[in-house]
Amino acid sequence: MKLYGKEWARRDLQAHVGRIEQIGGLRRVQSSEGPEAGVEQILVRTGAGLAYTILPSRGMDIGLAEFGGTPLCWLSPSGEVHPAYFDARGLGWLRTAAGGLLMTCGLTQVGSPSEENGEALGLHGRAHHIPARQIAAEGHWERDEYEMRAHGQIDEVSLFGPHLRLTRTILSTLGQNSITIEDEVENLGFEPAPHMLLYHFNFGFPLLSEDTQITFPSRQVHPREADLPLQDVTKWQPPQAGYRERVYYHEDLAVDSNGYTDVKIHNPHFPLPGLQAGGPVSVHLSWNTQALPYFVEWKMPGAGTHVLGVEPANCHVEGRAAERERGSMVILEPGQSIHYHLKLSVSQE
Repeated sequence: MKLYGKEWARRDLQAHVGRIEQIGGLRRVQSSEGPEAGVEQILVRTGAGLAYTILPSRGMDIGLAEFGGTPLCWLSPSGEVHPAYFDARGLGWLRTAAGGLLMTCGLTQVGSPSEENGEALGLHGRAHHIPARQIAAEGHWERDEYEMRAHGQIDEVSLFGPHLRLTRTILSTLGQNSITIEDEVENLGFEPAPHMLLYHFNFGFPLLSEDTQITFPSRQVHPREADLPLQDVTKWQPPQAGYRERVYYHEDLAVDSNGYTDVKIHNPHFPLPGLQAGGPVSVHLSWNTQALPYFVEWKMPGAGTHVLGVEPANCHVEGRAAERERGSMVILEPGQSIHYHLKLSVSQE
């Protein structure tokens, strides 16, 4: 294991501490007041600067993420509200969207509210507000590497309707500033089921500043609304009251030999302890485009909603009815499953 600029064997490192949690690890806690009361959190510290919070009560999504004690993501003003407050109708999702590093949208509906076959479908579906079952959080040694793993299952189900299960595993390793997300979505029902999924990563201040450089893998970009300008797609700006959100589809993505693509957010003056002028920090988000062929950008440098959404997806964001009409709807047959793999890493470069 590499830690504090040195290679360590397991027993050598253990000789320096009473418990490994002195350096990093996992800890389960629960909020106790306000609309967040009862929300469970798994706090993860990598020991190398990256720390983040997993929310089993909120679909195993990821809340606050920090590097060196400085936030990387944007938090919604609603907070990490208990899912009992969720209103699935229309735009009700916005009242209890937690923000944080990751909000999962789906599993059968993503994007604009719509209606299909008499069923009213609210914004972005239910996954972000479904508490997980079969929760496990453990740290264990694999030879000289200490691995931290959190696991949970999220069922989106209704009587006489689809039954999809998301099984999520989130992994980090002590001494490494990365998060790996391994998901499986399975149709446990006995009828074909629509499957829409979007990973809503939310980056914010101070990672995002006027100096921030954003590198997208796309060769083509199309706005969701025809009147949106294309200039400044890769640039950031100060908060602006009354800013109108902009949604862009990035297409013709550059991929590596394994089908993975990558978004890079680089801040040359990221605030770090002990550095008055800050230092360079880069965040990389990569995913496999075979399962997640679409990439959506949500640009929202508004006052109070000062956030960049980087959103790998298996669908567009106009809702289920529009997706089916477009002919791009993913259908899971009974017993069929799909695997998803994403990785976020932070480096001082």
